[in-house]
Amino acid sequence: MQEDIRKLDIAVISDIHLATLASKAKPLLKYLKSIQPKKLVLNGDIIDSWRFSRNYFPKAHLKVIRQFVKMIEKGVHVVYITGNHDDVFRKFNYTRLGNFSIVNQLELTTGDQKTWIFHGDVFDHIIHNSPWLAKFGAAAYGLLTGFNKVLNVFIRPFGGQDMILYKSMKDRIIKEKKVLTNFERAIGMAALSKNIDVVICGHTHIPVDKIIPTEKGTVRYINCGDWVEHFSAAECLNGQWTLNYFNTGKEDEEEPDSPSDELYIPDKKQLFRSMLEEMRVASFF
Repeated sequence: MQEDIRKLDIAVISDIHLATLASKAKPLLKYLKSIQPKKLVLNGDIIDSWRFSRNYFPKAHLKVIRQFVKMIEKGVHVVYITGNHDDVFRKFNYTRLGNFSIVNQLELTTGDQKTWIFHGDVFDHIIHNSPWLAKFGAAAYGLLTGFNKVLNVFIRPFGGQDMILYKSMKDRIIKEKKVLTNFERAIGMAALSKNIDVVICGHTHIPVDKIIPTEKGTVRYINCGDWVEHFSAAECLNGQWTLNYFNTGKEDEEEPDSPSDELYIPDKKQLFRSMLEEMRVASFF
């Protein structure tokens, strides 16, 4: 029995990393079909241009793109905020096509609070001071993801649950590291300088909902997490923000396509050529 679709004012998701092995497109598609927001904010690292390849963009990932299009067609305002892994789209800042727009950050009022939404990489000193280290880390992350998938193939026949090795490793590192605290403090100070009440980021892949105290006051900091490890989203209804963790069920369960899901799936070379052509045409506007 299908769950009732939840109506929302705003849903914010980030760090999907489509076009990579790490991306969990199937549970994301289930989540998108379970909500009916007035505005959907894609808060960066949606398509991973750092590791984009003409050899890997599976059907499940294409279905996510199609679902975004369907939501736009139904009147949902979809806002694409660029991140560091999809910074190739930052040159299209302030582009708007109907209900779809691309921006580098978004400010809006929810209830009686000013909310500031951006990806968060601008406050990551590694991205700015050592970009090569960030890209090396992304490559290592990709290798670990591949190993993780092979490991899960071996443990499933024995009744074992799928493991996310990089999630448990990263959680341990984050708990011991003080850099994240500095990251949060910098965001809090920047938000207060703009008289912001709520700031929503992605980037770290760690879902958080907390109050950041500073000498000038406090700001609510929400990190909407990711769709690689935590399956989380920031949601707003009637002016109130919450951090929601989606119950993914079994990732390998394949939902049957409805008639409205009819989708032409091009081969990999056609897909790669068409995406390049779209980028080339868009650069003229």
